[in-house]
Amino acid sequence: MTFDVVTLGEAMLRLSVPSGDRLEDADRLDLHVAGAEANTAIALAQLGRQVAWLSRLPDSPLGRRVGRELRAAGVDTSQVRWVSEARMGVYFVELAAPPRPVIVVYDRAGSAAAELSPEDLPPGLVDTAKVVHLTGITPALSDGCRRLALETAERARAAACRLTVDINYRAKLWSPEAANECLTTLAAGADIVVVTREDARDVFGFIGEPAAVAAQARKRLQVGTVVVTLGDQGCLWDSASGTGRVDALPTAIVDRLGAGDAFMAGVIDGVLDDDFERGLRTGTALASLALGSRGDHVLTTREEVNRLVEGGGRAVDR
Repeated sequence: MTFDVVTLGEAMLRLSVPSGDRLEDADRLDLHVAGAEANTAIALAQLGRQVAWLSRLPDSPLGRRVGRELRAAGVDTSQVRWVSEARMGVYFVELAAPPRPVIVVYDRAGSAAAELSPEDLPPGLVDTAKVVHLTGITPALSDGCRRLALETAERARAAACRLTVDINYRAKLWSPEAANECLTTLAAGADIVVVTREDARDVFGFIGEPAAVAAQARKRLQVGTVVVTLGDQGCLWDSASGTGRVDALPTAIVDRLGAGDAFMAGVIDGVLDDDFERGLRTGTALASLALGSRGDHVLTTREEVNRLVEGGGRAVDR
């Protein structure tokens, strides 16, 4: 079977308290399936793309919950390796309105997915993909995950697949120096790299106005296009063919996690259609929907996204 997109990484269970509550004081936790690459895969599947997600999951009620949710969203999980007596990574979230930050507490060390290695990558899987998508989270999980991510990127380049990379730096997982060394190699030659302004500064030392950051990143990483995301200010890009900017959509925020993964899905959707700027607008629409939904991933339809991209729709759909 051929796929529009192949991606890989860790899925986790997210346990969050209602917005405004404190973790240390909580008497109730809401459960959601999460994980950067899984979030992006789900959003792309909602748009009708054929997406394969490779990972390891514990053969337990917790792991089966994750697998079932991804399959229900339309993601192909046939490349998941089921492991007995393994643990499921989880994280706890304290949602808050500014000026309080969102607090994230990880409990993921030694998870089933942290044991991924190049041996888990089936021969030929990458060759079936139009796009291979990677993030900076997976190589931070373990030496095996780092080797798997680098091997996948190398196979994508060898197979002339389009490669997209979301830098997605996690300071709680590794140092800026370690991330710089690995992600410079991982992103080399990618078609599109997406990075926040903060991650560009902290990992690579790129400073200045966003346009200058994007230009520095494209030159240093030697990639086709760099997109710098700017939160509620939208995004801008730098490529050999030019530069540009797309504004974010006005959004009432319900849950701040997962918006970047949704945005990445829109970018990849544009790559698949050879319409990069449309992909950025799709990404901003998906990010807006993610911000307005509880949980880390967005459930939507192509029709809903198109209405947002084209500026249509009604305040009350009836």
